Amino acid sequence: MTLPAPSPQTTPAPRSRNTLIPARWQQAAVVPGALVVLMVVVQIVNSFAALHLVQHAGIEPRQAAGLLGILTAPFVHTSWSHLLANAVPLLIFGFLLMVNGAKQFVAVTVLVGLISGLGVWLTAAGNSVTVGASGVVFGWLAFLVVRGVFTRNLVQILVGLVLLALWGGIFWGALPGANAISWQAHLFGALGGVLAAFLTAKADGPRRRSPAMAA
Repeated sequence: MTLPAPSPQTTPAPRSRNTLIPARWQQAAVVPGALVVLMVVVQIVNSFAALHLVQHAGIEPRQAAGLLGILTAPFVHTSWSHLLANAVPLLIFGFLLMVNGAKQFVAVTVLVGLISGLGVWLTAAGNSVTVGASGVVFGWLAFLVVRGVFTRNLVQILVGLVLLALWGGIFWGALPGANAISWQAHLFGALGGVLAAFLTAKADGPRRRSPAMAA
């Protein structure tokens, strides 16, 4: 499996454009914002349904019916505070990930979500139900932190170091701890993010190594 490389620019940007502002900043802001809005809507429904969505849309370990939760669990949260804890990093990390284009955003998110969800389904305690987007959050952060190492891109390395300094402490959540927190989702999400960074760099490698051609 190879993830898409960052989409090339089809038209050159005007020379007067401030290069510190991503060319796709509107799209980069709208897509993660729309995901958070969807989660808010789901939480409103969940509040009226007295948390029934948690039981029906979560990941139930080693239960065939629980496999559906791999797709639905990231959109469901147990409380507004749970949602808020995930919403802020989702907006920030999602924006940074979307800067490289929608195809890479989707590919990385799908890979992270599948690895995190399957990891929970295989290893979480029996008779438990796991919901929340924290597995995706950990995967996105891990991707953004390590991608520069694989691509050897100085800007991406610097961004990764800043994110690691600001948010690196959350990786402690990938270790066994509080019973109410799914460290499995965090751990496998982070592993999925590292794998996504490796595959993305592999896909981008031939383009980065190709010598410049002039006609």
